[in-house]
Amino acid sequence: MKVVNLKQAILQAWKERWSDYQWAINMKKFFPKGATWDILNLAEALLEQAMIGPSPNPLILSYLKYAISSQMVSYSSVLTAISKFDDFSRDLCVQALLDIMDMFCDRLSCHGKAEECIGLCRALLSALHWLLRCTAASAERLREGLEAGTPAAGEKQLAMCLQRLEKTLSSTKNRALLHIAKLEEASLHTSQGLGQGGTRANQPTASWTAIEHCLLKLGEILANLSSPQLRSQAEQCGTLIRSIPTMLSVHSEQLHKTGFPTVHAVVLLEGTMNLTGETQPLVEQLMMVKRMQHIPTPLFVLEIWKACFVGLIESPEGTGELKWTAFTFLKIPQVLVKLKKYSHGDKDFTEDVNSAFEFLLKLTPLLDKADQRCNCDCTNFLLQECSKQGLLSEASTNNLMAKRKADREHAPQLKSDENANIQPNPGLILRAEPTVTNILKTMDADHSKSPEGLLGVLGHMLSGKSLDLLLAAAAATGKLKSFARKFINLNEFTTHRSEESSWGSAFSSSTAKAASVRALLFDISFLMLCHVAQTYGSEVILSESNTGGEVFFFETWMQTCMPEEGKILNPDHPCFRPDSTKVESLVALLNNSSEIKLVQMKWHEACLNISAAILEILNAWENGVLAFESIQKITDNIKGKVCSLAVCAVAWLVAHVRMLGLDEREKSLQMIRQLAGPLYSENTLQFYNERVVIMSSILEHMCADVLQQTATQIKFPSTGMDTMPYWNLLPPKRPIKEVLTDIFAKVLEKGWVDSRSIHIFDTLLHMGGVYWFCNNLIKELLKETRKEHTLRAVELLYSIFCLDMQQVTLVLLGHILPGLLTDSSKWHSLMDPPGTALAKLAVWCALSSYSSHKGQASSRQKKRQREDIEDYISLFPLDDMQPSKLMRLLSSNEEDANILSSPTDRSMSSNLSASQLHTVNMRDPLNRVLANLFLLISSILGSRTAGPHTQFAQWFMEGCVDCLEQGGRGSILQFMPFTTVSAAPPGHWPTLQLRAGQHVAGELGVQRPGGRASSSWTSHPPSPC
Repeated sequence: MKVVNLKQAILQAWKERWSDYQWAINMKKFFPKGATWDILNLAEALLEQAMIGPSPNPLILSYLKYAISSQMVSYSSVLTAISKFDDFSRDLCVQALLDIMDMFCDRLSCHGKAEECIGLCRALLSALHWLLRCTAASAERLREGLEAGTPAAGEKQLAMCLQRLEKTLSSTKNRALLHIAKLEEASLHTSQGLGQGGTRANQPTASWTAIEHCLLKLGEILANLSSPQLRSQAEQCGTLIRSIPTMLSVHSEQLHKTGFPTVHAVVLLEGTMNLTGETQPLVEQLMMVKRMQHIPTPLFVLEIWKACFVGLIESPEGTGELKWTAFTFLKIPQVLVKLKKYSHGDKDFTEDVNSAFEFLLKLTPLLDKADQRCNCDCTNFLLQECSKQGLLSEASTNNLMAKRKADREHAPQLKSDENANIQPNPGLILRAEPTVTNILKTMDADHSKSPEGLLGVLGHMLSGKSLDLLLAAAAATGKLKSFARKFINLNEFTTHRSEESSWGSAFSSSTAKAASVRALLFDISFLMLCHVAQTYGSEVILSESNTGGEVFFFETWMQTCMPEEGKILNPDHPCFRPDSTKVESLVALLNNSSEIKLVQMKWHEACLNISAAILEILNAWENGVLAFESIQKITDNIKGKVCSLAVCAVAWLVAHVRMLGLDEREKSLQMIRQLAGPLYSENTLQFYNERVVIMSSILEHMCADVLQQTATQIKFPSTGMDTMPYWNLLPPKRPIKEVLTDIFAKVLEKGWVDSRSIHIFDTLLHMGGVYWFCNNLIKELLKETRKEHTLRAVELLYSIFCLDMQQVTLVLLGHILPGLLTDSSKWHSLMDPPGTALAKLAVWCALSSYSSHKGQASSRQKKRQREDIEDYISLFPLDDMQPSKLMRLLSSNEEDANILSSPTDRSMSSNLSASQLHTVNMRDPLNRVLANLFLLISSILGSRTAGPHTQFAQWFMEGCVDCLEQGGRGSILQFMPFTTVSAAPPGHWPTLQLRAGQHVAGELGVQRPGGRASSSWTSHPPSPC
């Protein structure tokens, strides 16, 4: 049979009883690909054929359901087809149509052009009109049935109609679509007025007026019904329909900010780059952000959890994922415990945490994604940990767990067959925490008494991902420095035991066994320390220097010989040129021996001498004295027993390759390639495969820069995964300024900073320097002209500046702001809204830096070169020993006109310098910059020339006072001269004058002899507005 149209195709399918998938296949064969099924009106044709009789045709209905599920037809075409059915007396047909609507009414979507999206809105409006008509018809039948004594006739259908109506309207998204349809109808009325010959052909088939009429009719019918349940359900639906026209205005009035990108970025930055940092600085920074941005506590805690889950999802596989898991499940609960102390009461904070979790449970896609990534119920682990820390009551914990469990039942299958047996990282991290404590206790024991037992413990740490788990747990709980110190002591202990007599006493066997254990303990401790330094920073190793004056071997080697990011080594440095006689012995041993004798080896000396030995071997190879086979034997000897020798050799080779020309690097790179591969031999020491895995990871990190420069690829075996996910992020052959502006534009458009962007910003800050980085980002801020964009940019910039807040603040307040305020050609850029935003950003940075600049710099900031204090002393010259102009200005009175000319004539109270009044160290760069900025602001406010820079000075002062009233450690207003507030134009900012004046007077506590505060505004009160 040749198919001519849709009707014939449907009839043929029905006659031959095709299954739904057979029908779909044949339909695609019958009809060309050019026209879509919506254009052919497939949904309407199927419904027309299915609803011919008193009951629907189940086979044809199955075709329609298959077409909906497989997206052959759009939701709008189905809704439009349903709304054309008007024989409500056929109960079975009506019920079938309601069931079809039930398939998708709660998940309406449209992927296409704008016209198709508007079409969905119109179709939904038509479907709502049809539902109301159907409900009214059912209610009418029920009323007639009650009068005739047969109430069951329409009650079931009425209940079904009200149920579908309630389900459709309960979705905010659906009501928003209906609101759009109503607005579209109004715009069509305007553009196609009937009085001007317009047509209503393009309008929706159902108008809002018709819906209101149906609603009135339905209310009249239901008023006579005796069922309170049905009446209540209908009234609720009517309320939802009547609220649709006012959705936009109500939404704008009740709109509350629920996203805080600064908190999000601060948490992401800490979890990504500073896992080993102490919790107290993070707590203070978060509290500072909370006060400055007036964030409610539940939303504040919610944003912290959101950032943690985003970090988990974004984290790269391997060490990065373990770090984020430890940060989320171990460190953040400890942070919240400390935040709890800032709360007014334990009960209040517990309720706030519970509210935050209630909000978090509504973010089902985020939680499902995190569960899928971690292969477990992350929320359950988190709730248990919070309950253990006293952040949640037992009842709240159980309630939240039950809600999340119910949500997970509707989620897609989270566990696949291949990873069903893999233990989830959160559980492993939580179990690793007590293991770290036990290992630290084991390491405190006397190593010489049971070296074999200690070796067994270390061997278990090397298996699988145990080492990274333990290190992540130790880093998150603040035990990593102690952990590293124990291994430094162990490594040093093996270097002092060159004679095996004391070791042999611990063994029942020969001295050779003692030498083997000594070599393994040295190698494992050396590799672990290298891995810790590369993963968490060398500061973890060096932070706790030995107070006894003893210099440990590993610390010496790491400082002088180990390549790191941003650290360039000189291969001709004396540290690479030890005793020549020992070097010759080592070269002969590596070249002539088939196997290194463990008893004869002093491994720390071999590690120090291996660089010079490699140079001799490399020269011999390049001059043809040694063949490639000899080089293979030498490299096999180097890596055959202890992997630390190979690490030391490659460390020197990396420094050596940097100094060579491109055509001179071949043999050096080939030697690195030989040392990187494992030795396939049975005559190796215990745990060799596990040690090779760590060695490969260490060598890959060491060689990354050199391999990138030389465009060389070396395969590092046994690593199993990409160990450097954020390496080489910048696009090649693009100016870094373009990269900076592009990435900031993307972040601003997105509204939050992700992990990858954080790494790119950090790389650009390192490459371009603090001034270049800060100056270009401030230029981007001043380009914004919309208020909402500038406010978002301020929040994002503050979070980006947290990469190195101290140095950025010095540059911003000491260089960029003075440049803008003193150059009249730039004053136009300080107008509102970008000027207001810049003032807010400057205040936030100043307060954050001042409240924390006495603390320790984080590990990520220590890597970057600090600004020299002498630069700021020369920029803002002050003399701490004698009175200076700035000191006098900071403590002067406007009443005393002779102050500047004759400082010696002042009274005792007015002769006090700022450093005496505030005990401020004016040699501190930040203090000098703040004092200079306030002097500049004071001179601007007292100037006769007004402009945008004057307004900026006011915004800056208002921001200082506003943040001051939120509480905080210290106040930058103490750097404000007494003349500042009174210098403002009379009546210009009286409230600010009063608040700032009261604060400074209270801070200084300076009184006149008569008991009155010696500030100028007490003598010259501000005039009223």
